[in-house]
Amino acid sequence: MKKILLAAGLSTLMMGTTAMAEMQIGVSVARFDDNGLTVMRNGMTAFDDASDDVSLQMEDATDDVAKQLDQINNFIASGVDAIIVNAVDTNATEAMSNAAAAAGVPLVYVNRQPINMDTLPDGQAFVASNEIESGTLAAFQMCRQLRAEGKSGGARVYVLVGQLSNQAAVQRTKDFHDVIGMDMCNFITIIDEQTANWSRDEANDLMTNWLSSGDEFDAVFGNNDEMALGAIQAMKAAGISMDDVVVGGVDATSDALLAMSVGDMDVTVFQDLAGQGAGSIQTAMALANGEEVDKTVFIPFKLVTPENLADFQ
Repeated sequence: MKKILLAAGLSTLMMGTTAMAEMQIGVSVARFDDNGLTVMRNGMTAFDDASDDVSLQMEDATDDVAKQLDQINNFIASGVDAIIVNAVDTNATEAMSNAAAAAGVPLVYVNRQPINMDTLPDGQAFVASNEIESGTLAAFQMCRQLRAEGKSGGARVYVLVGQLSNQAAVQRTKDFHDVIGMDMCNFITIIDEQTANWSRDEANDLMTNWLSSGDEFDAVFGNNDEMALGAIQAMKAAGISMDDVVVGGVDATSDALLAMSVGDMDVTVFQDLAGQGAGSIQTAMALANGEEVDKTVFIPFKLVTPENLADFQ
């Protein structure tokens, strides 16, 4: 099927959906204690609050694959009209798809692309943003900035990778590699790349270890803002001026925008997580009503730099 774009606005997302009264939707989120996923959940809650047609049952999978599958089975047993899943492990989604399909319950994956994307059963869909855009936008802007700073003769970069079980982490890292493979950006060399599991604390520790090596570097790219912020904390603790390092992330979280406003962060990419959350509910409702829905619903990423920061604050 063709892919469509959804506008991020809540009013736009709510238009055109003929909903049943008090449709029951079960939602399993990978983890509640994640800043980005909290924004996504808030988008769901805002949609729920604005609509009399849907009731959400939201569960925290606490980063546990087995627990998440149990939640899916419990939703099915309780008779929900549809299920939304933000997958703990994108390599473990086939069992969830099979369970929902066998029970005839519509299922929507949100934010994290399932491994079985190409073979999703009827009545299932994926709502997110195209991760090829996210890492590419960030990496290319970092390349441009390094060039503008006179580093085209050679620049050295550290890469902080998200959870290796997560499709977004794999794709954003690949995006960075693809960009520095371009003629315009092939002056960039990756010193090291390691996972910090999307975590600010783990990224702080990893960056501290890298700093202890004494290697010179010019930039740090985090697969998400939390890891970029952790790296910033470590660098500032070591007395490194943020004017001397290009730092990029993805998500445009409120903390990242604040860091950018004070000159600590150079690049991020707005992922409309609230729009993804609301869009997943709209898609689930449409599937439950028997409407035709495209398998992939993409909500665009947008580059954020100090020049357009005010548009996102």
